[in-house]
Amino acid sequence: LSASPPVVLLLLSLLGLAAAGKLLVVPVDGSHWLSMREVVDILRQRGHEVVVLAPEVTLHIKPSKNFVMKRHSVPYTEEDLKKQFQAFFHFSFEQGSFLERFVKAYQGVKRITDFGVSSCGHLLQNKELIRYLEESKFDAVLTDPVLLCGAILAKHLSLPAVYFLRGMPCGLDFDATQCPRPSSYVPRGFSQLTDHMDFLQRVKNLLHDIPDIFLCDFAFEPFSKLASEFLQQDVTVQDLLRQASVWLLRSDFILEYPRPLMPNIIPIGGVNCAHKELSQ
Repeated sequence: LSASPPVVLLLLSLLGLAAAGKLLVVPVDGSHWLSMREVVDILRQRGHEVVVLAPEVTLHIKPSKNFVMKRHSVPYTEEDLKKQFQAFFHFSFEQGSFLERFVKAYQGVKRITDFGVSSCGHLLQNKELIRYLEESKFDAVLTDPVLLCGAILAKHLSLPAVYFLRGMPCGLDFDATQCPRPSSYVPRGFSQLTDHMDFLQRVKNLLHDIPDIFLCDFAFEPFSKLASEFLQQDVTVQDLLRQASVWLLRSDFILEYPRPLMPNIIPIGGVNCAHKELSQ
């Protein structure tokens, strides 16, 4: 159920079997980009033209000979960005009650989303860059939908969208793909449950879905507003997520509990592994 980067490349062959394609990549900084970068490098080695669109201020997204880098201005500094990432990482290792962890999760997701919305707003207001994207005749968009700017651009450019992700908060990816997520055996985040639950544990698992409604409404609604203003039509977060042609899911059932998958969801957990021979 895992796949190496060459196999991922095969799954990205929306660009054509014989002729090289032109791919617009809209990544998310941090570990999200570190997972995607190797795939982008291999695509370039196979002859595809790759354009990476990123903010001027990033932690890990740097220029490379393997792709063309297009940058846009943002209203924050690198120091601001580092502080937000560090605060979010610290939350991941903190203990506490469910309510405490939920509040901290909401605060962390909201802060990161605010940065993403601010960055995306500046990009969409850059008429010169948007004109370049419109005239470049890309074949597809590869993006991480945890921040939805790439999804907005895919809709604006009427291009097939390939989503490359580890997962979405609140089960948004399940809803967008109409993928079943039965509370009887798919444990929810923060529940500390396994896929073997008694009746009361299943009830507890079901109750964990309730706070998610509020968490994602507050955290992702700004992207809906931004998309509606830019596209000049009413657009919801689910509209942006549902447009994906393929979901490349950076997980597998070695480290994950079993769950249903829809036909356009491809597990590629092996892409996160280093391809190096171990010493004796």
